[in-house]
Amino acid sequence: MSELTSLPSSKKRKLLFSAGLSWLFDAMDVGLLSFIAAALAKEWHLGSEQVGLLTAMNSIGMVFGAALAGILADRYGRRAILVWTLLIFSIASGLSALATGLGVLLVLRFIAGVGLGGELPVASTLVSESVPVQERGKAVVLLESFWAAGWILSALIAYFVIPKYGWQMAFILGAVPALYALYLRKAVEDSPRYKQQSVKLPLRERLASIWSGPNRRSTLMLWILWFTVVFSYYGMFLWLPSIMFMKGFELVKSFEYVLIMTLAQLPGYFTAAYLIEKLGRKFVLIVYLLLTAVSAIWFGTSETAGMLLAAGISLSFFNLGAWGAMYAYTPELYPTAVRSTGVGMAAAFGRIGGVIGPFLVGMLVGRGMAIQSIFVIFFVAILIGAASVWLLGTETKNREID
Repeated sequence: MSELTSLPSSKKRKLLFSAGLSWLFDAMDVGLLSFIAAALAKEWHLGSEQVGLLTAMNSIGMVFGAALAGILADRYGRRAILVWTLLIFSIASGLSALATGLGVLLVLRFIAGVGLGGELPVASTLVSESVPVQERGKAVVLLESFWAAGWILSALIAYFVIPKYGWQMAFILGAVPALYALYLRKAVEDSPRYKQQSVKLPLRERLASIWSGPNRRSTLMLWILWFTVVFSYYGMFLWLPSIMFMKGFELVKSFEYVLIMTLAQLPGYFTAAYLIEKLGRKFVLIVYLLLTAVSAIWFGTSETAGMLLAAGISLSFFNLGAWGAMYAYTPELYPTAVRSTGVGMAAAFGRIGGVIGPFLVGMLVGRGMAIQSIFVIFFVAILIGAASVWLLGTETKNREID
């Protein structure tokens, strides 16, 4: 099967870069929302629960997007769904600049979330299926590293564009990927594994398959892992600018600090990409998750600028390294016939955590709960995710995925 799983080196690089750019644009959109939410809270006089609802609405769309795109990609191909999801989220992002009230913005952010939630699992499945076994984990983690670049770009836009030109311009820049999607349609091919598949299973059989036989244990582990990681990530990171503001820093200064923290995501990805092929998926996931949990407690209890920066850098480094390992690990646990469906359903269940996380923070802040206590919740959630990998996970390093 190895001759079916790998593309020529030039095509692998083109695929990784092309899929990576779509990932970068997705991250830019999510990152911008966290900064825009902080700006809108000030301009539209939004309460903490309204800010939480705005950030959660993106994730509600991602629940539906991940499930639908995963199901459709096993039926119609990875490339076609990748292009359509990119178009949906970028057009909705651009239209968000025209919103004059919270209600309209919530609808547009839901639609953007549908596209965003669908693109991520499909892109990781496409890359995972297109590279040889000895490079597979590293390639998917490197794909995930484009997420950090997108967050850095969003922080730069927030720092230089939002204060001068307003939050509307940030949303307009979020529409740029629509043009890129047209290029992506011709630049990327479907994976050799998918094209060699002669039989497409009906939806009912695919859904039954991921919860039966050898896939049941993996699906249970992945759903717990995805829920806890997404819950904690969106709960913490979408609120970072607002939390810095609540801790007494000016809005522009809080953007500056979050930009510095975001830079730590890149070495987090790169170290995970290196270690995942040396030490295995389970080891990297468990260690990076445990260190994320420690960093969450550290950040929640920090008060000075220096301690907040150090804790935030540590949180970004380990949390995003764990994300990269999770995206590399997930497609490897399913056969080709149900892979995209399995990945999409795990991601969709995880996105429910992404809905609850930021909304819960907004609700708890609105009721006067201390930031330290809120971060204890994330600490416990991340430990549960690490435990699920340790107890239920199987190692897939150097293992053929069919």
